[in-house]
Amino acid sequence: MKRKVLFFISAGLLLLSFYMVLVFVPTEKDMGIVQRIFYYHVPLAWVAFLAFFVVFFASIGYLVKRKPRWDHVACASAEIGLVFISLMLLTGMIWAKSAWGVWWIWEPRLTTSLVLWFVYVAYFIVRAYVVEEERKARFGAVVGIIGFLNVPLVFLSVTLWRTQHPPLTIFTDGLAGSMMATLLVCLFAFNFFYIYLLAEVTLMKADERAVRQLKEKSIRRNS
Repeated sequence: MKRKVLFFISAGLLLLSFYMVLVFVPTEKDMGIVQRIFYYHVPLAWVAFLAFFVVFFASIGYLVKRKPRWDHVACASAEIGLVFISLMLLTGMIWAKSAWGVWWIWEPRLTTSLVLWFVYVAYFIVRAYVVEEERKARFGAVVGIIGFLNVPLVFLSVTLWRTQHPPLTIFTDGLAGSMMATLLVCLFAFNFFYIYLLAEVTLMKADERAVRQLKEKSIRRNS
């Protein structure tokens, strides 16, 4: 029941965000229509960072408690985070092509974001090559904890180094009322969508583990 409520809330907010981005908010005078990607690029980045923080927290929880539930949450959030950071990189490249004339430049924000993407690809490679459940979860937890250390580096890269990527000063410098409203709706929509996905994928991970255990028991009985 709770998952259904989350689904309808996130679906409603996402539909509202589509309307606000495509119809409600005015076109930015300097960058034009491509600036509308900003309303998705920022929430995608935020949710990716949030997802990796959940991986970090749940990984610590698993190493301390050694309960599978913590590993299910960590793995589910890592999957979601990897999707969101992939979309963040993609939307950033589209925006970069319009603003800088190239799809990619090796500047600090983009480079550290790509490194973060590779870290969580490595997270799943590690898990894929370990068969035993407890070792898989333990190794994944270590990578999940170490990988999160790159998140603050990505966030602070625009202040630590000279970079072409603009700093995120929207909440200090301010946006026009309709622009700020649209951004906030998009942030709320993506946050609720993340929570819904986390609940669904965590449950799926638990079911997958239960199926694997049943298969292992069946093999042992027949051998």
